[in-house]
Amino acid sequence: MSDELTRLAMTVLHPGFDGTSAPDWVRRALGEGLGGVVLFARNSVGEPLMRQLRAESPDVVVAIDEEGGTVTRLEVATGSSFPGNRALGVVDDVRLTEQVGRQIGRMLAELDITLDYAPSADVNANPANPVIGVRSFGPSPELVARHTVAYVEGLQGAGVAACAKHFPGHGDTVTDSHLALPTVHASRELLAERDLPPFRAAIEAGVRSIMSGHLLIPALDPSVPATLSRTAMTELLRGELGFDGMLVTDAIEMRAVAAMFSPGEIVVRALGAGVDAICVGLATEDGLRAMRDAIVAAVREGTLPEERLAEAAGRVMALSSWYADRAALREQVRGDVDESVGLRAARAALTTTGAAHLDRAPLVVEVNTRFSQAVDPATPTGITAALASLLPETERVQLELEGELPSFDERPVVLVVHDAARHAWVREAVSRALEARPDAIVVDTGIPAPPEGAAHVATHGLSRVSALAAAERLTR
Repeated sequence: MSDELTRLAMTVLHPGFDGTSAPDWVRRALGEGLGGVVLFARNSVGEPLMRQLRAESPDVVVAIDEEGGTVTRLEVATGSSFPGNRALGVVDDVRLTEQVGRQIGRMLAELDITLDYAPSADVNANPANPVIGVRSFGPSPELVARHTVAYVEGLQGAGVAACAKHFPGHGDTVTDSHLALPTVHASRELLAERDLPPFRAAIEAGVRSIMSGHLLIPALDPSVPATLSRTAMTELLRGELGFDGMLVTDAIEMRAVAAMFSPGEIVVRALGAGVDAICVGLATEDGLRAMRDAIVAAVREGTLPEERLAEAAGRVMALSSWYADRAALREQVRGDVDESVGLRAARAALTTTGAAHLDRAPLVVEVNTRFSQAVDPATPTGITAALASLLPETERVQLELEGELPSFDERPVVLVVHDAARHAWVREAVSRALEARPDAIVVDTGIPAPPEGAAHVATHGLSRVSALAAAERLTR
């Protein structure tokens, strides 16, 4: 009983770790039944690491955030080969979205990764949203639903499990849940009409996993975030929507929940609410064992039913079995290489106003290039590098927050902004620059403001291919 209970507790814990190889404590934990691990750019994900993990536990659920666009773990040094959800929504070609999902699945299949924490099924209903933005397919539930389904089908058709996030919907928020607890002020009726359709569609399409959002939604539960709410996780997601796959938390060290409870209490409350797997973005051996012991103690004290823990562990193992059964799909997708699909999508997503042609190296002023806590800070904006590859001697100036513009000379000027619609100070900086240089070109890599400048290019995504598509448009 005791050994089995401990093993069940380990199965539902899915930690991240430091280092480019599996630490000894992770290897020991895998031998003790650890159900999953989460990989990040810091792990330099590759075949040697994957072999280490699989050698200790062939059935471990290996998860990663590989959305494409802004959020990438495998291509953080260069920027993603895919333009991201907003760009795909702008193009609105579900076949193209499915192809992108399949190629991301191919990358993960080649590394033997079980689960992709993607796609974002959030409806970006609030233009001021600081953390979703271009990670969403768009502001319309119908648009987001059809592209969520296409992405899920592409990814799972490659034999890699998809994960629709962040349930019940992170789109109508003005707070980043990495930093504080966002509140969604919506009635149940509005949630049903606006936020839930993409999740309902994903469930009907057979999505294998859903990630909870650390969101306070008073219409569902005024006391605790959705991750810890039985009303949201069990009554709504399991009961009304009929989801029976693996439900995983967003990272529990995010301040939205970490500021309220200890890790052990978060874990126990989440499991009690109906969650199956606990994502811990960065864990330690002591921290992992403390969470395990908190689960075991809660079962022994009767505050967490053992049947609920067994059910959660069973869903983790069911996801692992689903992945094992799809080895043939992963082998098949290895031969289905389409390295150009991301660039094709990025080109199709460009929207331009005005006309400009760069025939010599410009001065690129990057007005704001820090995005959100979900984005690895090492991810480059890429516009400057893309222009420099076509026009050597391109020079870059990066503004500090609300900093002063540089002096302009005779060179062409390109202003690179991100989410100008969301930042008044960015729009003001652009206006000041255009007063001095009315011929300046504006490139927005996020949710754009109304076009200004001699030419305005909106990429609707931040990635290597989005930058290249914009650079090609400006120099052709």
